[in-house]
Amino acid sequence: MASKLEFVKYAADQMAGAGTITYRKMFGEYGLYCNGLFFAVICDSQLFVKVTEACKDLPPAHRLAPPYEGAKPYFLIEELDDDKLLSEFVVKTCENLPKKGKS
Repeated sequence: MASKLEFVKYAADQMAGAGTITYRKMFGEYGLYCNGLFFAVICDSQLFVKVTEACKDLPPAHRLAPPYEGAKPYFLIEELDDDKLLSEFVVKTCENLPKKGKS
């Protein structure tokens, strides 16, 4: 089932405190970027954020799940209503992701 654009826009709006959030259609679903850095996907109108060691014990990262069959696990973020908490989580995630061109 494809994600609803309304959900994608809502999720992006909720994370706006983290920086410039953009999204791009990818394989019928959506990839999310913060300040140009790929950090999450939306599949079946659910938000999945890349796993980082620094964020594993932070809310709202309560469980891991693959966004699609055969994918590695991502944090499945089920609570999007607290925009400040979500934005802080995205900032921390992006700070701990490898940057393009760096090992």
